Amino acid sequence: METLEAIHTRRSVRAYQDRPVPEKVIQQLLEAAMAAPSARNQQPWEFMVLTDRKILEQVAHINPNAQMAAQAPLAILVCGNLKIEISPGYWVLDCAAAVQNLLLCAHALGLGAVWTGTYPNEERMDGYSQLLDLPEGIIPYTLVVVGYPAQIPAAQERFNPERIHRNGW
Repeated sequence: METLEAIHTRRSVRAYQDRPVPEKVIQQLLEAAMAAPSARNQQPWEFMVLTDRKILEQVAHINPNAQMAAQAPLAILVCGNLKIEISPGYWVLDCAAAVQNLLLCAHALGLGAVWTGTYPNEERMDGYSQLLDLPEGIIPYTLVVVGYPAQIPAAQERFNPERIHRNGW
């Protein structure tokens, strides 16, 4: 799949086949995520791979927008590591870039994925921290639910020239 095609056809997938994601594919997703740019190359991310059904079923109690995790074969919790942060506050941007790479890689590999918001919702952050026993300084950023799509949403044109401003408002 070409890069521009992946960008323009990737959509949030919320229904998955009952089919596990092979470890080799999970590795590819994580490699793509870690290839993202980061401020001062600090790479302040950590990735929690979730495949345990009991854990995936608990996700809906933490984030009501991630209920599809209960039926998905895989979720990846992307976290910021404040212990290795060089440029304070930029971990959020760095993790967002990693998530976008992960989403595009999933799409290119024939998987479906959805980005479910966590940060800055304190209740969700605390929920994941408790569920997964995250150490101090590891901040849950977002949960990406992944699997082979049971349905594929149609691509949509999202370009809006009214949102473009040149050399001033």
